[in-house]
Amino acid sequence: MQPPTTAPVHLAAGLRLPTNGLDYAILAIYFAVVLGIGFAARRSVRTSLDFFLSGRSLPAWITGLAFISANLAATEILGMAANSAQYGAYTVHWYWIGAIPAMVFLGLVMMPFYYGSKVRSVPEFLLLRFDRPAHLLSSILFAFAAILIAGVNLYALAIVVEALLGWPQWVAIVVAGFFVLAYITLGGLSSAIYNEVLQFFVILAALIPIVVLSLKKAGGWDGLTSRLTEQHGANFTTAWGGTGIGDANPLGANWLTIVLGLGFVLSFGYWTTNFAEVQRALSAKNLSAARRTPLIAAFPKIFIVFLVMIPGLAAAALVPGFGTADSGLQYNDAIPYLMQELLPNGVLGIAVTGLLAAFMAGMAANVSSFNTVFTNDIWAKYVARQREDAYYVRFGRLITAIGVVASIGTAFLASSFSNIMSYLQTLFSFFNVPMFVVFIVGMFWRRASMKSGFWGLLAGTTAAMVNYFVLYKQDIVHIPSDQGANFVSAIAGFAAGAVVMVAVSLFTEPKPEEELRGLVYGTRSPGLAEPPAPGDEAWYRRPALLGWGAVVLAALCYVPFSF
Repeated sequence: MQPPTTAPVHLAAGLRLPTNGLDYAILAIYFAVVLGIGFAARRSVRTSLDFFLSGRSLPAWITGLAFISANLAATEILGMAANSAQYGAYTVHWYWIGAIPAMVFLGLVMMPFYYGSKVRSVPEFLLLRFDRPAHLLSSILFAFAAILIAGVNLYALAIVVEALLGWPQWVAIVVAGFFVLAYITLGGLSSAIYNEVLQFFVILAALIPIVVLSLKKAGGWDGLTSRLTEQHGANFTTAWGGTGIGDANPLGANWLTIVLGLGFVLSFGYWTTNFAEVQRALSAKNLSAARRTPLIAAFPKIFIVFLVMIPGLAAAALVPGFGTADSGLQYNDAIPYLMQELLPNGVLGIAVTGLLAAFMAGMAANVSSFNTVFTNDIWAKYVARQREDAYYVRFGRLITAIGVVASIGTAFLASSFSNIMSYLQTLFSFFNVPMFVVFIVGMFWRRASMKSGFWGLLAGTTAAMVNYFVLYKQDIVHIPSDQGANFVSAIAGFAAGAVVMVAVSLFTEPKPEEELRGLVYGTRSPGLAEPPAPGDEAWYRRPALLGWGAVVLAALCYVPFSF
């Protein structure tokens, strides 16, 4: 296993793709359709609610596909393929234990609080449950994180396009940033969501040929596992092998840190409080559709792991020492390497388009959530209060442009990580996990005081950063890998936030009982009292059945990888 590197990382120079006019024609058609959707969506933008939340009018299947597409960014594709090349089949944990349970929890438990309270953002919920300091701190932290994560997408896009197509990095950044800026400023969230639905299918069309051809090249599943076992040992192709406490494994984490750090803290912290995802559910037309949004997304999420894991495993099997200096390839090169080696022209154009679509989906999700939080939770509540509605629409478009420019500035912060998924998980442990502990304590404990939200959020963020930058980076506490350090940071942030919230609550006044209605578990908001939509008796419209079905299906998928 390679130690973490601090040198700037670029894709291997020898990965240039033999693209031709057909490939570029496919790419041009895609960009034209993206802008066309933006112009079409502009006609539906009349109010700030239309711009920031699509007027809360979208059906569940649209918001469900947008929910999963917003997560299926190219950082996810390249990062999870890199994870597989570096760590092997342990990648399945990020999906079956690190996503599905949290997505189900969001749909069944948390969406009634979010949607019923009629908030426009996740930080706004903290304003209702706690106080203004907690709200302002969470808004600032989220806005900062959104720009950092959008920058990851831009940086990854630049190095991929430079290596694969020969475009200078600044050209790739400007082109992608322009198209994202254009369709979000034109049509707001509706434009982003409808483009994300299109991008979902484009991404699938890009990944499926890579999976099929790479698996064939490696000799089928049996040939692939045989090669990997010979090169990396038996644990490389299992989910739980070597994860006993004290055992060594490629991931550098045991079953306890996987279950608690990834499966509970990091996973729930991301999926339940990350507004880039929750925003899609808040745009649904009613509570039933909002609850079903993450549940519908959970089913493709179960199987997407194969589309990103198999190429990473195949790259590791086909190139001995993949990711090491001797191979001349970084772990992030897995997908581009297979594209170069296996795809003919035409299919190559679809694959390149799919990668660009994935980058744009991830960046657009973060930019659209950033403009909503900055406009509604910072500017409208603390700077320019009680202006006319049209003012906030104009300001939302302006801050979108500023957000894209800021993303360009943060893009190169990702360059110190050879595995961009490690960088993203680090950001999640810093920003999402502390917010999750504040939400979970506030939602399930009535005694949590107004002041405890701010101090719990501050303590959790500080503890996660201290663990990573001081204890891990200074080697005061030995942790075998960046991912293992992220799991420990998440646990430290969650524990510190929870302890501080309890301690502060014991010495400060709780929120009055009548103000907790619809904000704490066991109370009910008047906003939840809606008649069932026609056809809601059908099984596929029942959130409980969808949620438990997704959990059971994910658990069954573990069986072939457990031995």
